[in-house]
Amino acid sequence: MTQAIDVFTGGIAQTNGYLIEAPDGWVLFDAPEGVAAWLEQKGIKLQALVLTHQHYDHVMDAAKVAEAHGCPVYAHSDYHSTLTLEPMLRAAGMPVEVEPFEVENVLAGQSAVEVAGERFVLKFVPGHSADSMCFVSEGRQVVFSGDTVFAGSIGRTDLPGGSHPLLIHGIQTHLLTLADNFRFLPGHGPETSVGTEKTSNPYLR
Repeated sequence: MTQAIDVFTGGIAQTNGYLIEAPDGWVLFDAPEGVAAWLEQKGIKLQALVLTHQHYDHVMDAAKVAEAHGCPVYAHSDYHSTLTLEPMLRAAGMPVEVEPFEVENVLAGQSAVEVAGERFVLKFVPGHSADSMCFVSEGRQVVFSGDTVFAGSIGRTDLPGGSHPLLIHGIQTHLLTLADNFRFLPGHGPETSVGTEKTSNPYLR
């Protein structure tokens, strides 16, 4: 296992995917469009795919990755097109199509999970989406935070399943209570830290 975390950014929304080497193999957090080809170029064989939530930009390559690597998928909920936002996008004239995928490990209601030999504390933080889950690695002192909190901002809450009060409550209760040096690895944009967002994020004051 190494502490290094590799970042892939791709797709129409410039979505981040994070690759780590856990004790028992490689794990990918989120599957934006293009990440399957990136993994193939790197010669990486995954042991698991973990999804912070199922909005289309985070799962466009989920089925492709799971099939190519024969790896299980971990997520808060089973796959459903309402979670990927496909009906809303089609109604808006954006014909986005996500290939359905199977979630072998549904994490709703769990407080922790071991993935490829590495333990993650689970923080359910809905509000951006109904299924948003953050994965806290205490050993690495990082949070794979999806679209909950960004550098100087928070996830949008005007999409189906969104709730601004719910998101703020979840961030303040479950994420800002971590030590200041924990790093947020968000779904978009650069990384940040708990301490930075506590003191400077205008949405969280």
